[in-house]
Amino acid sequence: MALALGALQSVVEPALPLLQRELGVSPAEGALVGNTLLITGAVVAPVAGKLGDRYGGKRVLVRLMAVVSAGGLLAASAPNLAVLLLGQVLQGVMVGALPLSFILVRKHLPAGESRLAIGLVVALFTGGGMVGTLFAGPIAEGLSWHWMFALPTIAIIATTLVVARLMPHDPPLPSDEGIDWPGVVLLSGTLLVFMLGLVRVTGAGLPPLAVGALGVVVAALATGWVVVERRAAAPMVDLRMLAKPAMWHACVLTFVITTSFGMVTFLLPQLFAVSADGYGFGLGTTDIGLFLLPGAIAGAASDSVGGIAARRFGLRAVLVVGAVVTAATMIALASLHTAAWQLVLAKVLTAVAAGVGTTALLTNAATAVEAKDTGIATSLLVVTRVVGVALGVQVGGAILDAGAVPMTGLPSESAFVTGFAVAGGVAALSLLMVRITKIRAAKIRMTKKGTRA
Repeated sequence: MALALGALQSVVEPALPLLQRELGVSPAEGALVGNTLLITGAVVAPVAGKLGDRYGGKRVLVRLMAVVSAGGLLAASAPNLAVLLLGQVLQGVMVGALPLSFILVRKHLPAGESRLAIGLVVALFTGGGMVGTLFAGPIAEGLSWHWMFALPTIAIIATTLVVARLMPHDPPLPSDEGIDWPGVVLLSGTLLVFMLGLVRVTGAGLPPLAVGALGVVVAALATGWVVVERRAAAPMVDLRMLAKPAMWHACVLTFVITTSFGMVTFLLPQLFAVSADGYGFGLGTTDIGLFLLPGAIAGAASDSVGGIAARRFGLRAVLVVGAVVTAATMIALASLHTAAWQLVLAKVLTAVAAGVGTTALLTNAATAVEAKDTGIATSLLVVTRVVGVALGVQVGGAILDAGAVPMTGLPSESAFVTGFAVAGGVAALSLLMVRITKIRAAKIRMTKKGTRA
């Protein structure tokens, strides 16, 4: 099921230039096709994690898959952009499958295998992305782009039936306390307004007053959520858990890493698709998928070993190496992007760096909280990944739109250079964040020592 979900989520990436041509939309509007799924995912993931903690991961997972299947079928039959976006909204529920899978991992496997198992689950989702990346082009060009949504959806329906029948039930945790629905609504509203605002700000160029109003609304919703969670008898998110260094360090660093990687994910297919008469390569969807495939394979492999790498070499070392590799790769790509192998190598290196780093952060945080909080803790990190990728994609689309040639409407080469340079700068920012968290961690240890003395 994870493989099928990954395939459905990933078919848009190599086919995005084709979808833009078929639907007659700009790069910024094309970015919205992929980000619509992420918007729903950001809202659903924490709710799914909390419900899975309370009612059982399998029970919630099967119900979510019914919604995903409906979205996939709707996208497969979409006659226009509006219906396709609605299908993507429903498909976005699939992001909630990750925290639910982590709940099942911790309940059904020995504690000592949790780190390896969580990495393997993430790798399976990424491996599905590899399948979608490889076959999206041949399906879209041989049949139609509608079928690239239909076939993974059929696989999801079939595998969900298998999971429902064969996977052992995980009993819900006994509790006399109800669900913190005010907290659910406020957190969902905060994420929804933030994600929609992000898309509007980067894609439509809102006036400063409107941007300020969006910021005020997000801040008000977030403040209300914090107040509700502090007073709730059974809060959706225990703020004491969120305040643990392992959690908030992981959230901040994951956000920075995935923002940079989201830009790379968007910019490379666009550059492959630009006409070969200028500075691009003029590739079709199938060829784009083939060139992106090595990066997908590298990403799947790195996801599976992220937890092991952090345990062996240390979390800080993994993050520092990943940031240096990504920043150096993007800076080099800003100067050297005339050969396809340069783009392929860049995707491989950044996928490995992002996969190892984010999975290491995820496994570290997942094993740092109590078992009953696994779902909500990992879902918050999944949301952080989603928001970071969405921000990177939208920023990449905005940069290409801003650098479009008036005569043709196509992005100029300098727009891609700017995009790669910005992605490298964001990756370098994670080095600063690693340094800041190290200083603060040292201060915390010193404070504790002084208290004991």
